[in-house]
Amino acid sequence: MLFRASFTAQQQRDLARRLTTFLSQYSHLTDSFIIEFFTENLWQTLPSTWQAVLQDISYPQTAELLLDDSQEDRRYPSVWPLSLLAFRATAHALAFPRECRPDRGKVAASVKPDEFLENQSQSSLLGHIFRKHVKPKKQHEIRKLGMLVKQLCDHTGCRRVVDVGSGQGHLTRFLSFGLGLSVTAIEADHTLAAMASRYDGELLSALEKEKRKKKVHILSHSIPRHMAGWVNPRASWEGFIKQLKDAHHVIEVSQASSAPMKKRRSDLSQTSHPEGPSYDSNIGGEQMFFEGSCCSDIQAASEAGLNPEKSRKQDYPDFVLTGLHACGDLSATLLRHFVCCPQVRGITSVACCYMKITTKENPTPPGLISPPTPPTPSTESFHFEFGYPMSCWVKGLPGHQLSYKAREGACHAVEDYVRRLGEESEQLRTHCYRAILETFIRDMRPDLRRAGIQTIKKAHLLPFTEYARLGLPRVGLPADLPLDQERVEAMLKQQNKVVVYFTLSLLLAPVVETLVLLDRMIYLEENGVDSQLIPLFNPNFSPRNFVLVAVKPSR
Repeated sequence: MLFRASFTAQQQRDLARRLTTFLSQYSHLTDSFIIEFFTENLWQTLPSTWQAVLQDISYPQTAELLLDDSQEDRRYPSVWPLSLLAFRATAHALAFPRECRPDRGKVAASVKPDEFLENQSQSSLLGHIFRKHVKPKKQHEIRKLGMLVKQLCDHTGCRRVVDVGSGQGHLTRFLSFGLGLSVTAIEADHTLAAMASRYDGELLSALEKEKRKKKVHILSHSIPRHMAGWVNPRASWEGFIKQLKDAHHVIEVSQASSAPMKKRRSDLSQTSHPEGPSYDSNIGGEQMFFEGSCCSDIQAASEAGLNPEKSRKQDYPDFVLTGLHACGDLSATLLRHFVCCPQVRGITSVACCYMKITTKENPTPPGLISPPTPPTPSTESFHFEFGYPMSCWVKGLPGHQLSYKAREGACHAVEDYVRRLGEESEQLRTHCYRAILETFIRDMRPDLRRAGIQTIKKAHLLPFTEYARLGLPRVGLPADLPLDQERVEAMLKQQNKVVVYFTLSLLLAPVVETLVLLDRMIYLEENGVDSQLIPLFNPNFSPRNFVLVAVKPSR
């Protein structure tokens, strides 16, 4: 049941139509920038009946009455207009549930999952060798996603995994050393790829020590292959497979490890090899050799009278594709490779950074990742498709367009904001501060709109005058710019309205995310593949917690 479609193709299409209709009706909320609250008079854009009931509600009431869908017995301080009640109810009804069924209704109950109750920084469910260098959030993610990928491998009969956007290799190590899969990891940042390989060396060293300490033989695992390479969204799937075959991209443990291991025939040892790191182990009197592939693959090739190295270069074996928080168009690119490439049997896709997705209206969004080097034959350009929409169905719906701001809003952590509202956190004043500063910037520089001033450390603890003194030079204005204090105080008194307006726009964030992910599900369905969307991670801990899972029909 795990890998069957969540709902029918017709249900997907009907939901997409309702989503686009609803979002296009409230695009003035999704497309607005909260820093323009005063300069664009955003509060006055709300219906007057909404303004009347929302202007005086407290922060906890804002969370309870707007964002928190788990409340069954809501108590309203006044009679709300039906249009506002319908807006809130529709937003919650259209968005995919962000919690697993056992956790439904417990969104704000605990910041961290149960696995961190004993130790706030160490997961009790993840082995200690996989927790080194790994933050709690990532520990939670690699354990949950790793187990799902293993299930997918068992379901498809694949033992190989390609991890794209692998970063420091935390998921890769768990899949390889923890779950016994043969993993190739691709990371565009060469520094991160080298760091991942160094951490592999540290883990191997820890295994060697554990083996000597316990005086038992530890079965060897295939060692991950780390490749420093950029996955070009304009390249064909054939180019992607060629990229996987290019051995010169592999980062070797021996080159990256800060503490090379001692070479001993009877223990885990490290060998330099053009295909990547390897080690041998003397088990039961037989010497076994691993080189980034499962031993069964090499043994099968040997029995067939083939050179394993030559056999691997002639073709590429079937594999499962995974990407943990693959940024922008990368998630869409992996889905297209999954559909087109015959070797990819299954995929788990966890997306993030929706604002970096390319669209027809916004083909070069800010932060778009460019190739680090000039294109190579393996990344030559083919017909380019935008990251959204992917499906023909959504592409044909009126009002399907999603602005950069709407997609950026979909990346916000709703559960975190619910907690801030409930606790009446001082951090809530930050939006008001930035909106006030924007008015003074526009006064001096009308041409300077929404200039980035970056994060000011602990801004919520500063008086506004100090915040302005630090922020103004970042946009080229003098730090001692005279400020009308009476005007500042008048705007500070509207902080509650700023928070409420931001909450209204944030209520639509999960709806926008739902449309982006549903579009990808419909794209897969249009190409003959069923899929399922699973809220795998704890949303309090990992805001981008949806995993899109798909398996190709059996050949």
